[in-house]
Amino acid sequence: MKSGWQNSLLQTCILLLASVLVIILFISYSASMGYWGFPLDDAWIHQVYARNLVFHGEWAFNPGEPSGGSTAPLWSLLLSVAFLISVQPVVWVAILGCLTLLGIGLLAENLFRTWSPKYTSTIPWIGLFFILEWHLIWAAASGMETALFSGLILGVFWTLRENNRRYWLAGLLIGISTWIRPDGMTLLGPAFMFVILRSGDYNKKVRHLAEVLGFFLLLFIPYLIFNLMSAGDIWPTTFSAKQAEYQTSLSLPLLERVWMIFLPFLAGGGVILLPGVLASVWIALQKRMLPVLTMFAWMLGFILLYAIRLPVNYQHGRYMMPAMGCYFLIGLWGMAQVMNRWQETRLIWVAKRFWIGTLAVIVFAFLYLGIKAYQTDVAIIETEMVRTAGWIKQNTPPESRIAAHDIGALGYFANRKIIDLAGLVNPEVIPIIRNESALSDYLEASEVDYLVTFPKWYPHLVVGKELLFSTGGLVSLQAGGENMAVYSWRVNK
Repeated sequence: MKSGWQNSLLQTCILLLASVLVIILFISYSASMGYWGFPLDDAWIHQVYARNLVFHGEWAFNPGEPSGGSTAPLWSLLLSVAFLISVQPVVWVAILGCLTLLGIGLLAENLFRTWSPKYTSTIPWIGLFFILEWHLIWAAASGMETALFSGLILGVFWTLRENNRRYWLAGLLIGISTWIRPDGMTLLGPAFMFVILRSGDYNKKVRHLAEVLGFFLLLFIPYLIFNLMSAGDIWPTTFSAKQAEYQTSLSLPLLERVWMIFLPFLAGGGVILLPGVLASVWIALQKRMLPVLTMFAWMLGFILLYAIRLPVNYQHGRYMMPAMGCYFLIGLWGMAQVMNRWQETRLIWVAKRFWIGTLAVIVFAFLYLGIKAYQTDVAIIETEMVRTAGWIKQNTPPESRIAAHDIGALGYFANRKIIDLAGLVNPEVIPIIRNESALSDYLEASEVDYLVTFPKWYPHLVVGKELLFSTGGLVSLQAGGENMAVYSWRVNK
């Protein structure tokens, strides 16, 4: 019989092997189809900040112009290691992605075992579910901070356990999470809720609340100062830029917005776990399972916050992926609790195996679909954004000023002065982000030479401008999109 540490080591090795295999599977499949890169243009924005930090010693997208276009300073800092040790960015992201997935799997497995003492399997089935869940793999291989943020969220809830007394660690992790995404500060809610609702005297609760808040502020205040020094505001530029860009989505009824951003949770094993999520609330209330209730409350609050401020579900629900980990864990726990309450009969035995088998089939089916989706996403970025950046580099003077909405690949590959129409690097654009007449005046005042965009993004802005280049990429067209184009903005060049 293996000892506890031997079991833990075996489980860690299993989860590490699974993490490495799925990341390699996603990236190598895309590479085998001829596409080596990232599935999001935003990932290249992080790479630009990371590279400029190492090569120029400054927090800037355009060298010499400090800006707050990176929402995740800590993530960009981690990416900068690749430039210090001369590792190709996609390879370094793959390494970080493997480690992040491993962390998510270990935390999910540990939390489930804490919540369910009857679960004593040597094989870490819960951790494997998380590592095989296609949203989380996509996030880990995307070059974005999403998977790391998801892991930190689970880490915070790992500290909010019935037998835990290290509240300072919860505050510290919440503070760290804000350096990944400002959304991390919402985790103060469940931390405070956990401390206040736990049994104990008044003085202990005050002391524990002070621990959480004090260690949170220890990292959060420097974060605000960093933003103020780099972008002139205590919040990163992206905080308001995305909200301004998708302002029209707020016209939908609130319930419709909630449903819209919740749908990606169901694209995979999550659809089978929905009954478990619903059952978990009732069971957790009966058992006074405060860790489960606080996680559920945070998840609902997170969904509602985005429904109110940024109701978008594009890119496979990227903004909701951090909350998916909580959804999956609660759903798995809820279903386990329901099945444990069933009387063991032949029919119940069959029903349990059927549910587990169905969940496994759906997880692997969507794993395959996720690999295909990842390859398509990378292909679109490579054949549209990266291809356009290559044309700009080869066919425009080095001193050219380029206006673009998608600035990541342009900034990384073209090495030109970029005017950001999304407002991430140029926050003065945010108030006029969807006003094409005002944008035209802004581009004139900025002495822009070329406009790079998908034509339908700015139908009036491109009128009368000479089309110099269109990618001709087929992948974007097959996915229902269009080709990126380069227009001459200034008539007298």
